[in-house]
Amino acid sequence: MNKPLAGALLSLLLSGAAVTPAAAAPAPTAPATAAPAAVDFAGTVALSNCSGSVVRAPGSQPNDPALVLSNGHCLESGFPAAGEVVKDRASSRSFSLLNSSGSKIGTVRASKIAYATMTDTDVSVYQLTSSYAQIQSQYGITALTLSDVRPAQGSAIKVVSGYWKRIYSCNVDGFAYLLKEGGWTWKDSVRYTPSCNTIGGTSGSPVVDVATGKVVAVNNTGNEDGGRCTVNNPCEVDRNGTVTVRRGINYAQQTYTLVPCIAPGNRIDLSRPGCALPKP
Repeated sequence: MNKPLAGALLSLLLSGAAVTPAAAAPAPTAPATAAPAAVDFAGTVALSNCSGSVVRAPGSQPNDPALVLSNGHCLESGFPAAGEVVKDRASSRSFSLLNSSGSKIGTVRASKIAYATMTDTDVSVYQLTSSYAQIQSQYGITALTLSDVRPAQGSAIKVVSGYWKRIYSCNVDGFAYLLKEGGWTWKDSVRYTPSCNTIGGTSGSPVVDVATGKVVAVNNTGNEDGGRCTVNNPCEVDRNGTVTVRRGINYAQQTYTLVPCIAPGNRIDLSRPGCALPKP
């Protein structure tokens, strides 16, 4: 996993300056095309050990309790075991809310862990004590929208880390049929091209499609040392059982699968049609 690392060494390795997307104007003679979505830190959060973001489903309403997306392995209680699902567990966890430049502008707080697991995917969804309308009114922050479609191979993406206040830019290189790490197995994981060289603390970062500005995945792991299917060294397994190790390559878990599970009022309902998330 892109485990949380807050040591001084990593701080020294980083430049300290947030990497922000350049807004290059098209040449006057270029044909008119749709402008890419601006991707910055607005709506992202920093956890005590990871990154995350305030997100909404396409059907979420302004007065619904807001949701924060991160990884299952970022839970304050530690890593869920293989096969374990957390549902509607009380939590008072706090999150530092960031503005577009990456500055902290406030603190939002959870009322519960609405859903979390490390089985088939690596995701946590916290329900907040604040609604989207309250966050917008108090901080001027609009939630990121979850895409309801699978990301496309080759699409341009950005991984936005609220923990490090750093943005990584790359493309969807492909998909791992199964991604195995230690005792956990994840399905249909997004594999990045090498420039998204994410590190500890970037776990839970939203993966944003540059063309739409919507969240298509949540960053979660990478093969650090070339190990085979061990913790911090995930391996890919194809449909035929062939194992591939890609040292230095990082991965994310798709999030379009969350959308069918979000009922009116932002309630996680695992019995909804189309919801295939693991059940307790």
